[in-house]
Amino acid sequence: MDSQDLKTTIYTIAFYNLENLFDIYNDVTKYDDDFLPRAQKRWTKKRYDQKIYKLGQVISKIGFDVTQKPPAIVGLAEVENKNVLRDLIESNDLKPYDYDFVHYNSQDERGIDVALIYDKTVFKLESSKTFSIYLEDEIGDQDYTRDILLVSGILHSEKVYCIVNHWPSRREGEQESRHKRLKAAHKVIDIIDQIKQEDLGAKILVMGDFNDNPSNDSIKFLTQQGQLYNPMETLLSYTRGTLNHNFQWNLFDQILFTTNFFETKNNSLKFDDANIYDEKFLTQYKGKFKGQPFRTFVGKKYKGGYSDHFPVYLQLDITE
Repeated sequence: MDSQDLKTTIYTIAFYNLENLFDIYNDVTKYDDDFLPRAQKRWTKKRYDQKIYKLGQVISKIGFDVTQKPPAIVGLAEVENKNVLRDLIESNDLKPYDYDFVHYNSQDERGIDVALIYDKTVFKLESSKTFSIYLEDEIGDQDYTRDILLVSGILHSEKVYCIVNHWPSRREGEQESRHKRLKAAHKVIDIIDQIKQEDLGAKILVMGDFNDNPSNDSIKFLTQQGQLYNPMETLLSYTRGTLNHNFQWNLFDQILFTTNFFETKNNSLKFDDANIYDEKFLTQYKGKFKGQPFRTFVGKKYKGGYSDHFPVYLQLDITE
């Protein structure tokens, strides 16, 4: 075939921590008491609808300048249930596209889960399952955290596996909680090994809010043991990241992938680019927090923003 007859298609893969996307209804099985209309945070229908609209708007724009369409696949963190996902894919800016979602309830203590939304016109879902991470607290009781979600399917014409994560937080201190994230990293390697036993040349994307930076042990363990490449490694700086804590940037939100995404043969998805989606409209526009993510809440105080995290994304292209 003549080279000018070749056609290249680009797909965006994204990950976004949505900062407590709860609906306004009480769920007795979850700790959602802060996110109710009469709670201290006054989580009303108006505020919820505005957040859904805003998040849909953000997702629809990620990678759009290159692909002229929203992402093919978006991993999500901090969603309460299927209702909020349904509302999200039916929101103003996503409704024109043919999105569906994958979600399982986990036993997380905060009542939040990971999920994945995908454009059905380009990604054909084949299978999905979750894996739990067994953790114990200081006195030996089970400590519940978010499950890891594995989704596989055909993107364009090639099988891909997506592993979606939201690892244990640093709430009790970075060092004190480090062992929990290492445990999660080991679980991801187990999942990768299982996939490769059945599909040796598997193309795998590992995405999530890892609550660790690219230089931390848990992420280094992933890249070394899983033979993964981390394109986010070079994006963290003194002036840039995906979330900001005490005026310090972190890059907890990352998408890693198996090195076979570097193969340049035709009819094969390959890595093109990776970035943080930190457009100006997503940031605080004034004051001492200028440039940081424009959040929905700061503590109990309602700000009406998007999320306390910026999304991250990568682009894959295929030439045929």
